[in-house]
Amino acid sequence: MSLNPRTTTLWTALITPFAADESLDFVALTALLREQEAAGAGVLLLGSTGEGSNLTLAERKAILQHACGLNLTVPLMVGVGGLDLASQLEWLAFCETLPVHAYLLVTPIYAKPGAEGQRRWFSALLNAVNKPCMLYNIPSRAGVPLSDVALAGLLEHPNCWAVKESGGNAARFAELKAAFPSIAWYSGDDVLFAEHAALGAVGLVSVASNVWPQQVARWVQQGLAGEAIGDLLRTAAETLFLAANPIPAKAILHHQGRIASNELRLPLCAADLASLEPVLAKDREMAVLA
Repeated sequence: MSLNPRTTTLWTALITPFAADESLDFVALTALLREQEAAGAGVLLLGSTGEGSNLTLAERKAILQHACGLNLTVPLMVGVGGLDLASQLEWLAFCETLPVHAYLLVTPIYAKPGAEGQRRWFSALLNAVNKPCMLYNIPSRAGVPLSDVALAGLLEHPNCWAVKESGGNAARFAELKAAFPSIAWYSGDDVLFAEHAALGAVGLVSVASNVWPQQVARWVQQGLAGEAIGDLLRTAAETLFLAANPIPAKAILHHQGRIASNELRLPLCAADLASLEPVLAKDREMAVLA
């Protein structure tokens, strides 16, 4: 296994496990991190799947310190996102004191900045660190897509390594890959990974690998090698978005006994998943492949 983020092909956007009283569950966190290590997956901590924006600063620091203390043999990437630049720079200053390997920089949320605002925002973050950074295009959450003009103005920065593309459109992925061939393009959508791999993606940032780490790791290797991977990753991943992510993922992990509680932080709520049965049905199909 390699600690080089630039050669890591599968990143798991890890959930943050809570106890029933909503405190951090470090026992479960350790177990989940070891599962990802065994699968050879890099770990993205404190992204949207990890409810990073819903945690206190003290909790986010504790999670990072705990993960770094495990001396994992896979790289760690840290989510960075929000609206307050000063807070993000303070967060990065803390992260830079720890042995993390990369950062995921999310398109600024809520404000809907234009090209120059995005370029300056990302430039400020890229200038604040000494590690590779993956930009994150997620218009469904941020409210605005990553600007092509902004991206073009960032490509020469030595820390600008990759883009996680979660725009939900395979044709658009092809356009972006063709327009910006010098940057690494990661699929940010399990459902579209097969199409993205065929179009030249270098890897996947996955939600599904929380639940099925070994199976997803195998599919990523096969997809990047040009092999057909079938429809099970797509159909299984679809069930993990029947409610807002990570509600279904936490529900199935709790059902399996891999986390002690399916608690989330408001505004996310476990009760918003109408039924776990579609996820369980796909899990039974996955079990055959284990």
